[in-house]
Amino acid sequence: MTLPLPVPDASIISECQRGILEPELGAFAGLAEQARSRCIVPRIAVLAEAFRDVGKPVIHLTIAHRLDFADVKANSLLAALARKHGNVIAGTPQATIVPELAPAVQDFVVERSAGLIGFLGTALDATLRRLGVQTLVVAGVSTNVAVTGCAMVASDLGYDVIVAEDCIAASDPATHEVIVRDQLRMIARVASATQITQALT
Repeated sequence: MTLPLPVPDASIISECQRGILEPELGAFAGLAEQARSRCIVPRIAVLAEAFRDVGKPVIHLTIAHRLDFADVKANSLLAALARKHGNVIAGTPQATIVPELAPAVQDFVVERSAGLIGFLGTALDATLRRLGVQTLVVAGVSTNVAVTGCAMVASDLGYDVIVAEDCIAASDPATHEVIVRDQLRMIARVASATQITQALT
């Protein structure tokens, strides 16, 4: 028996930026291709609008590195690649959110210049608590790192987490499947965008 989803209080959209999702601008061709083939951006757009329609917050988590990468320590492969290739620098087209998901006037944008997870070193947790959020939905990229990291930290902080499975993507289908099946289900509810929209109403 499948229990009904709790009513979500907010939607988080992780790193849906041109330098990550547009292969001609980014260094993550596999991830960009998976996001395109899974059609996550159109689904995220519909889901975000459903949250706005019922007056619930949509929060965009973005990465925008300093030009000098002074605060990016090359202690992970992603950080080392960012420094090496100069990816997603603040103020460049790479750092902008893809047009289909451009923030509405009432949306929140939580930006960070370093790190892998949007909860760490940002105002995200404080913002969610001030908004009275208990149950949040995570969408965006990537299943490999940012989405799973956000879900794990949010769960540890006491939030109830729903991951919109058809609104996330990994670098390849096998990786996505394994992480959703063996990891995300341990720390969050996994649902479709349609199921989440139904729970909103």
